[in-house]
Amino acid sequence: MGDFHPAVEEYLETIYELEEAGIVPMRARIVERLGVSAPSVSETVKRLEREGYLTLDASKAMVLTESGRKYATDMVRRHRLAERLLVDVLNVPWHQVHEEACRLEHAISDNLERHLVALLDDPGTCPHGNPIPGSKHSAPLSGTIPMRSLAEGTEAEVRRIDEQLEADPAGLLLLEESDLTPGSTFTVLGHGGGTVSLTTSTGVVEVPEAVAALVYVAG
Repeated sequence: MGDFHPAVEEYLETIYELEEAGIVPMRARIVERLGVSAPSVSETVKRLEREGYLTLDASKAMVLTESGRKYATDMVRRHRLAERLLVDVLNVPWHQVHEEACRLEHAISDNLERHLVALLDDPGTCPHGNPIPGSKHSAPLSGTIPMRSLAEGTEAEVRRIDEQLEADPAGLLLLEESDLTPGSTFTVLGHGGGTVSLTTSTGVVEVPEAVAALVYVAG
């Protein structure tokens, strides 16, 4: 990996995550995801293009090069392994681990990564249900649908949380307190007033539609 600032590495991760979610990685999406200015994004994208980590296609969408994809994949892998370490070993609250892993991932060397894989038994997903690249047990993203699309009376199991929602500590805390983390089950009571009403092990909960759109269940 090059001598990049963590913020630059975050761009490569974000492009990877947008692709993973089926979203065309345009510069405007980076602005939305990272909360930075359009001029700042343009400057950083030009740097990444100059360094050979991405190209722009005819529609100005960002396309990772082979080296850019390897860099991004390595960072996403280390981030998700760090999340597993924080939850499974250090018992950090589920809704806090994404932010902590954002700091920790940049300090993980190749050697430490190998030790993490051995310690954690090569996990297939992060605590939010997203696949860990390179794992022998990695789970595909296919076969899931958003909670928001479920009809009244539907019973379902949470599979994964979209990366966009992981950047929202309040949204994650709501899910954790409502027992709506991956592997948990719920029943849809109805939709209305901008929320989805559910019953979970904690009782009746109201989940904002914007959050429910980023929680995926088994299809």
